[in-house]
Amino acid sequence: MSTDTRAPRATRTPGDERRTPTFVDSVTLVAGREITMRMRSKAFLVSTGILMLAVLASIVLGGIFGGQSDVPKVAVVAGATDVVAGNEALDAQPVDDLAAAEQLLRDGEVEAIVAPAASEPLGVIVYGLESTPNSVVSALSVAPTVELLDPAAVDPGIAYLVAFGFGIVFFMSAITFGSTISQSVVEEKQTRVVEILLSAVSARALLTGKVIGNSVLAFGQILAIAVLAILGLMLTDQQVLLGVLGASVIWFVVFFAIGFVMLAALFAASAALVSRAEDIGSVTTPVTMLVMIPYFLVIFFNDNPVVLAIMSYVPFSAPVGMPMRIFLGQAEWWEPIVSLVILVASTALAVVIGERIYRNSLLKTGARVPFAEALRG
Repeated sequence: MSTDTRAPRATRTPGDERRTPTFVDSVTLVAGREITMRMRSKAFLVSTGILMLAVLASIVLGGIFGGQSDVPKVAVVAGATDVVAGNEALDAQPVDDLAAAEQLLRDGEVEAIVAPAASEPLGVIVYGLESTPNSVVSALSVAPTVELLDPAAVDPGIAYLVAFGFGIVFFMSAITFGSTISQSVVEEKQTRVVEILLSAVSARALLTGKVIGNSVLAFGQILAIAVLAILGLMLTDQQVLLGVLGASVIWFVVFFAIGFVMLAALFAASAALVSRAEDIGSVTTPVTMLVMIPYFLVIFFNDNPVVLAIMSYVPFSAPVGMPMRIFLGQAEWWEPIVSLVILVASTALAVVIGERIYRNSLLKTGARVPFAEALRG
C-alpha cells in the first residue's frame, strides 16, 4: 500500500488573478495623487483663500464706492432756490441771507454759495472761498445735446475692468498651476521617484494624470471665482452688469478648461528636459511668455477690434480674446465655435508633442536634454 505524501496542489480561481491596471486606472490614480497632494498643501489652500477673498472684496468695495456719489454741498440764498431745485448734481442747503451762507463757506460746511443776481445770465452768482468751485459751476452749466455717430455698446471703463478680470484670472491660474506641474516633474526626476512611478504606470498615463489632476484644481478655482463674482455683483445690486457678463463668462470657462490642458502639457514637457529645480525657469520661459502675452494684449488693446479678432483665433490667446469680443458684442454667433474647434485641435497637437518630449526625457538625468533629442527620442 502506497501513500502519496505530496502536498495538495493549490487551485486558482479566476477571482484570485491580479487584474492588470488599465490606462484609465493609472490616470485616475495619478490624478488623485496630484489632487490630494495639492489639497494637503497649506500654501496652496492659503493662497487660494486669499485669492477668493480678494476677488469678492474687490467687487463688493467697487460696487460700494462706485455707487457713492460725491455731490458737492452748496449754500443757496433765498431767491436762487428755483435755479438749483431739481439739480441732482448739487446738495442744496437753503439759507436766509448771504452772510449766513458766507459763514457756512468759511466753516467748510459747503463748497460754494449760490446767490441771486439779476444781472447774470442765469440769474445767480456762485461764490467760492479760495478757488473756483468747478464741480458746482459744471452742475449749473447748460450742457449741449450730444449725439454719437458710432456709440460704444459697452462703457469703456467697464470694458477695461472686464478685460482686466479675464486677463488676470487666466494669467494667475495658468502660471500658478503651470509652475506647480513643472516643480512636480523636476522634483520626481531629481529624487528618482519617477523610476518607481514608471514601474507601475506608463509615462503617458503619468503625464495625463498630472494634467488632468491640476486641470481639475484650476477649473475648480475658476468656478469658485465665478461664484464669488456673481455673489458680489448681487450683493452690490449690479444685476445689469451680471446679465451682460453671463454669456462671456460661460465661454471663458469653456475656453479656459481646454486651453489650460494645452498649457499644462507644455509646462510638463518643458520641465522634463531638466533635472534641477534651478533650471526650471530657463526651459519654461517660452510657455510662460505664451501666457503673459495675451494678458498684456487684452489690457492695452481691449478697445481695438482688430487685435481682439486676431487674439480670438490664436490658440494661446483665444481663452481671453474670444470671451472679451462676446462681451463687447463684436463676435458673430459662429465665431466662438470656430475658435473653439481650432483650440481643441491645437490642444490635441500640443498634448501629442508634449507626451513625446516628456516620455523621451523623463529618465535622462544630468545635463539639460536638447529639445531636438527629446523630440526625436
